[in-house]
Amino acid sequence: MAKNTICLWYDRDAEAAARFYAGVFPDSAVTAVHRAPGDYPSGREGDVLTVEFTVAGIPCLGLNGGPDFPHSEAFSFQIATDDQEETDRYWNAIIGNGGRESACGWCKDRWGVSWQITPRVLTEALAAGGDEAKRAFAAMIGMTKIDVAAIEAARRG
Repeated sequence: MAKNTICLWYDRDAEAAARFYAGVFPDSAVTAVHRAPGDYPSGREGDVLTVEFTVAGIPCLGLNGGPDFPHSEAFSFQIATDDQEETDRYWNAIIGNGGRESACGWCKDRWGVSWQITPRVLTEALAAGGDEAKRAFAAMIGMTKIDVAAIEAARRG
């Protein structure tokens, strides 16, 4: 296990979430599933307790901790994309698997984990500063999924 690992609290579906992420994002995998060695107050022997996995190279631990602590936008994965095709592929995978759209390139998966599907052209425009950044930012504000062509047009003015 890595020295620093992101721990994500799930109600009871950590393994399903990890397997979904591994199937969608490159450099992702489920590396271990740990089961309860005996019965406990909210579960039975053999229930999945934790799942070790990576998402786009980031080590994670999914903890089936129950419904007490739902996910929020305070934590999100930001996935940088190279073009509209890649943006659409990730966005559609998350939304098409029971997720929901949000604003400005954000969406949530069916387990409540937030994702920022962010084309590099947007990040580059914002980093450029000045009028180019203002135009790209103004275009982004009205979007759910980021439209690469619209951001490129805004950059040009």
